Amino acid sequence: MACTRRSRLALSWAFIPLLRGRDRDVHRADRSDFRVDDVPGHDRPDALAGARHDDVARLQRIETRGPGDLLGDIQNHVAGIGHLAVLAVDLQAQVERLTGTLYFNRAGPPGQADAALMNTVCFDAMTLGNHEFDRGDAGLKTFIGYLHEGRCQTPVLSANVAFGARSPLSGAAASGQVLPYTIAHRDGQPIGIIGLTIARKTKQSSSPDPDTDFTDEASAAQAQIDALRAQGVNKIIVLSHIGYPYDKQVIAKLSGVDAVVGGDSHSLLGPGALAAYNVGSPEGSYPTEARDKDGKRVCLAQAWEYSQVVGELKVSFDANGDVTRCAGTPHVLIDQDFKVNSGAATAPDQAAFLADARASGFLRIQAPDPAAEAALRPFKAKVDAYRRSVVATAPLELCRRRVPGLRGDVSSSSAACNAEGRVHQRGGDIQQLVAQAYLEVANANYGGADISLQSGGGVRIALPAGAITAAKVIEVVPFGNMLWRLDVTGAEVKAMLEDGMQAVFGPGGTTGPYPYAGGLRWDVDSTQTQGNRVSNIEVYDRPSATWLPLDAARRYKLFVLSFNATGGDGYRTLANVPAERRQDIGVRDADVLQAYIDMQPRDGASQLPILRRLPHSLYSTKRFTE
Repeated sequence: MACTRRSRLALSWAFIPLLRGRDRDVHRADRSDFRVDDVPGHDRPDALAGARHDDVARLQRIETRGPGDLLGDIQNHVAGIGHLAVLAVDLQAQVERLTGTLYFNRAGPPGQADAALMNTVCFDAMTLGNHEFDRGDAGLKTFIGYLHEGRCQTPVLSANVAFGARSPLSGAAASGQVLPYTIAHRDGQPIGIIGLTIARKTKQSSSPDPDTDFTDEASAAQAQIDALRAQGVNKIIVLSHIGYPYDKQVIAKLSGVDAVVGGDSHSLLGPGALAAYNVGSPEGSYPTEARDKDGKRVCLAQAWEYSQVVGELKVSFDANGDVTRCAGTPHVLIDQDFKVNSGAATAPDQAAFLADARASGFLRIQAPDPAAEAALRPFKAKVDAYRRSVVATAPLELCRRRVPGLRGDVSSSSAACNAEGRVHQRGGDIQQLVAQAYLEVANANYGGADISLQSGGGVRIALPAGAITAAKVIEVVPFGNMLWRLDVTGAEVKAMLEDGMQAVFGPGGTTGPYPYAGGLRWDVDSTQTQGNRVSNIEVYDRPSATWLPLDAARRYKLFVLSFNATGGDGYRTLANVPAERRQDIGVRDADVLQAYIDMQPRDGASQLPILRRLPHSLYSTKRFTE
């Protein structure tokens, strides 16, 4: 059969959408394309592993080659809004997550920028994730309204959401606002697309309306598979936002599903060579081949997180619609802005980088898309204006220091701070304030935490006395890490702290990993051996307003950056916390810090929040010995 149309299915990390892309008259013998994109990310580029990326995207492409053989190569794009959209022929997607960035919080009504960008691509479908409920059912309805203002009319899917009678989305299925599935037609072949939302996590850790419920994921998916099969649809994709480990459990309970494109668990899949490029350590193969309850092959794909990985999944079907082969390759999208020691690369360096990218098999050079950049421009103007605004005032400098003491790290704090001496005893004021901000904002807005963690090197600048702009707040924590909540035992807390100390004071140690914490304090003896440097650990008990000894057997809720939660800065204990005890909160570090600033008492004259140094009792390092 000849193909005259190419479309894209995109899956967002937060939205888990399938992209419908712009129609094009692209003639290829016996071939038609779909793409599914996993997009958890941000509207503007950030730096990671030497690459620039705007937004996470995973595109999945399904090709028809000859009668009866449907070959899907599902491509998960890394790069993001601008970079992904330009892949009009090979890879195209652009989506922003619903919460956690300035484009959501400061660029106009929440969700409007997201919808504008999605409407430059046109999605075949979008599946609801837990973060779509962060502003309640009304917030979700508003976002869907923005999405449907454009030409695309993207179907929004969830097979297992049950909106309550009092919900503004009650009757959403009847009105077409949220559907259990949709059917895409390509070259005469119907393809069923079912949406699935993580049930327990959304109910417990997001903010759906009280009478909105979520049914069992496997049961809901099977009911829709059966409904599609009854209509003669024998090629079925589940777009799930339930996590890679749970995807495998659900697949084993299903009959009739062909591919599952997942999100939520931030699982990096692919070859071990990804680690050599500092992309990350894969959790499994890409794709992962699973078996349904009838023993039939199912292709499972996921593409990590935050604009970092693009996967290409190839799924072959026989004439009966059964999967005969799963294959694929993950990709990392990068641009050509290569740096060498933070400086511009020379021409020979550029040539070497490009050759290495080509040889890697999974690095792809990509430039931003003008249409996506144009859609973003009015929102960017608002964000830029916000960055210039004064958001707080500080009566004293908030000193920066990674490691307390008089050796090794004195130059990171100003002469005035060093002369004052407090940084030698307890470390940086700004590091401690950031850790405390995570804890207090978690308890105010995100379901609570007992303790928080921030490694000293992740806080990049001090805040001087006087006016503080929003741009300065972002410079304090510029990496755009998302906050996660981990359930950890007291024994794991002790091991976590010892991990940080070993990364600083052990062989080849550096100053960056030194731990700062909210709601947690300890003594440090840097002269001791590995595992014995931290003692007298105390946890702040909020109900009694007292400090209590750390209980090795008790579970504590830890608010921590995704970077550290996945083992960054040597925090191996956190990397080993199992998936069922970790949760992506979906908010970015700088936004949490700004939320904390907004919570502070205000100056009577300027009405600006006053950002003060914390009392000594809240500093995590009580005593430091070197």
